[in-house]
Amino acid sequence: MITVDRLMTRKMVNIEAGTSAIEAAKLMATHKIGSLFVTKQGRIVGIVTEPDIVRKVVGAERVPYYIPVEEIMSSPVIGIDGRRSVTDAADLMEQHGTRHLAVLKDDSIVGILSVRDLLHPVSIDEF
Repeated sequence: MITVDRLMTRKMVNIEAGTSAIEAAKLMATHKIGSLFVTKQGRIVGIVTEPDIVRKVVGAERVPYYIPVEEIMSSPVIGIDGRRSVTDAADLMEQHGTRHLAVLKDDSIVGILSVRDLLHPVSIDEF
C-alpha cells in the first residue's frame, strides 16, 4: 500500500491572514507551488490556492491588491493521517471537493498532499 506520507510535500509555505491575494500569488510563483497555508497568530486557519485566486478574485473582476487571503481561503483545512493510503486521500479530496489535503502526524500538520502528488509514479523498489 502506498501511503500519503510517501507522496506528500514536506515544504509548506505559510502566509499571514490580512495579506493580499496579489502577495499570495507572488509567493506561490516564487516558491513554484499552488497553495499556501493561511495563519493567524501562528495557527493555521485555512488554505488559499491558485484556483481560489483565479476564480474568486480574477474571475470575479475583483482587485487582488485589496482582497485579503482570508476572504478567499478554504477553512477549515481538510487533513489526513500520513499513514493512510493514497486511495483514501483521493476519496477524501473528492468527498470535500478539494485538491489539497494537510498531512497530519499526531494532530500536527507535517506536509501537504496535492492532487498533482497523486500523479507521481512510485518505484516498485520502494515497496
